[in-house]
Amino acid sequence: MMSSSVRARLTALGLIAPLVAFLVVFFFWPLVTMMMASVTDGTVRGVLPDTAAAMADWDGTGPPTPAMQTALAEDLRRPTDSLAFGDMVRRLNSELSGFRSLMSRTASAVRDAPEGQLPELDAIDPRWGEAKYWQAMKRAMPLYTDRYLLASADLERDAGGGIASVEAGTSANRQIMLRTFLISATVTLLCAAIGLPYALIAASAGGWVRAVLLVAVLLPLWTSLLVRTAAWFILLQNEGLINDALRAIGLIGEPLPLIFNRTGVVIAMTHVLLPFMVLPIYSGLLTIPANLMPAAASLGATRLKAFRYVLLPLAFPGLMSGSLLVFMVALGYYITPALVGGPNDQMISSVIAFFATGTANWGMAGALGLILLVVTTVLYLVYGRLSRSPTMVGT
Repeated sequence: MMSSSVRARLTALGLIAPLVAFLVVFFFWPLVTMMMASVTDGTVRGVLPDTAAAMADWDGTGPPTPAMQTALAEDLRRPTDSLAFGDMVRRLNSELSGFRSLMSRTASAVRDAPEGQLPELDAIDPRWGEAKYWQAMKRAMPLYTDRYLLASADLERDAGGGIASVEAGTSANRQIMLRTFLISATVTLLCAAIGLPYALIAASAGGWVRAVLLVAVLLPLWTSLLVRTAAWFILLQNEGLINDALRAIGLIGEPLPLIFNRTGVVIAMTHVLLPFMVLPIYSGLLTIPANLMPAAASLGATRLKAFRYVLLPLAFPGLMSGSLLVFMVALGYYITPALVGGPNDQMISSVIAFFATGTANWGMAGALGLILLVVTTVLYLVYGRLSRSPTMVGT
């Protein structure tokens, strides 16, 4: 018979099995799929498998062999899904301009040829006699590639196989990535500047005052992100509440440009992410003994020195935890910059959404997402270390 310990373990496994299945299906599997999409490129090989096999031994220097031309003609005659064929043409056209018309004309001619006869490719289009088109096809044939990872940093492979920067004006992924880090860092600094004093006041208060302060922090978390962002969209416009109030008290004569620019993005994101800064600092302050500041004052320290040398070092782990948490969340923001920001304020998440839904370029979307994943994972490890409660002397 089954022992009680084994039965208990099986029962425990049965209870956590739905959670494990949920994580595998909705977290790990999409994550692995995204990572694989960033380093694989079977677009051309999947449509032209015989051509890929025939080109395996071709060094790319001489003219195309008859076997290569025959394999290409057979691949183009084979029934192929129109979407897959279109993706293959776009991939080749990105390597060398001219493939769009060349492949369409060749595929039509090959499919219209009599059964059992394959026309000469040179007769269909003289460009098939040029080695550069076959070289471009060979570059696009490998299943695993670093093309998307390099393109995410505005880099590419040159003719010699080395890594070089893309032509100016053809890509701005590096600029958008730097903009994302800059906006996230700015929002983090503002949240720290507002959240630290707020957490100090909430921790030092008591009774209903503390409850009101905490509810004010938690209430935005109970509201939809889209609703909060739409509210700032209304508040920041030229005829919004903020500009109307500033004009009513005479501080400005004309409306301030607070929307569709970097200012509006930073203000809205700071409000949305402020709770993630206040709560870690507040929880850390609650662990600090209340008699430390009076003890520092009894030893002759001023309030500023007591704050600087006693309270701030003890609150620093919570401050760093909140900063890392805000920065990590800000890196992936999409709705707020899309609604409140302008064209020059979009973050990397908007580019990922464009490649995923606008052009169906899952390789580029996966590569950009992989960069954010690596950065976020590193920051999460640091956050996990700093979020541990510090050991207090004498406790």
